[in-house]
This record gives sequence, C-alpha cells and structure tokens, in this order.
Amino acid sequence: MNDLSATDRSFGVPPSETLRRMSGLEFLSAIIAGTLPTPPICRTLDFRLVEVEKGRAAFAGNPSRDFYNPIGSVHGGYAATLLDSCMGCAVHTMMEAGRGYTTLELKVNLVRPITETTGALRAEGRIIHAGRTTATAEGRLTDAAGKLLAHGTTTCAVFAL
Repeated sequence: MNDLSATDRSFGVPPSETLRRMSGLEFLSAIIAGTLPTPPICRTLDFRLVEVEKGRAAFAGNPSRDFYNPIGSVHGGYAATLLDSCMGCAVHTMMEAGRGYTTLELKVNLVRPITETTGALRAEGRIIHAGRTTATAEGRLTDAAGKLLAHGTTTCAVFAL
C-alpha cells in the first residue's frame, strides 16, 4: 500500500451511538486522528480524509490503473466519489450531535481526464448553505499542481439521528 493507506490505520464503521453523541466536526476529527476507524471505501479506492474544519473537508487520493474504465482512463465514478465525500463531509462538519445528513443530489463536472500518471489528487469541499432540513456544498478536485480536474455541487437532507 502507498502513503495514503497507513498500515496502522483501522478500517470499519463505528457504532451508530458514536455518531449520535458527537458533533460532525468531532466525529471527522476523530477519524483523522485515528481514534475512530477510517471508512472501508477509503481502503478500496485509496483515498483518505486529511483535513476538516467547520464548513470544510479535504480528501487526498491516488488514482491507479485499478480504477480504469474500458477507454483507458480513471472512471468518472472515482472523481464523483471523491467529490461526494468531500462535499458531504463539509456538510457533516456543520452537524450538531444527534444530527445527520444524506446526499439527495450530486452534480459533477469532469473537466480533464485522470490517469494513473496524474498523481496525487486533492478533493476539497466547502459548505454553501447549512439549514435545518437541507444543506448544500461545492467541491473541487485538483492534481498536485492545483490544476482543476473536476468540480461539483451537492444537496443533502438534514435530519435527527
């Protein structure tokens, strides 16, 4: 495994009670700190949460040939997954303990191809609106030089857990 997949990191899903008793920012910070497990999808697609603050979340990822589509580039679903993750987690940072969210709508624009030679990627999501029943966020996926590869928006439903 590469530098994104620390061998000492545990993967899994914490009990739902843990999610109910922590704010979104506390929960995501605990994942970064390694006191809560990293979601299994991060191992599968070789990406991880690297930064959170109120209203913002960032992921780092490494595209590989394992993610190729039949035409020889990384499948658009990889970019969409990174964007869905960073935007959803930006929303999650705004949740008080006992509140949750789920993606209602995801819009992704792929502006450049991604290949195994693209190198390390960064997906950063920022909150646009955090309301009582809905939240919106925007995200950007860039390469190590800051070149835009994809961008998107999300609408999330907000609810009590």
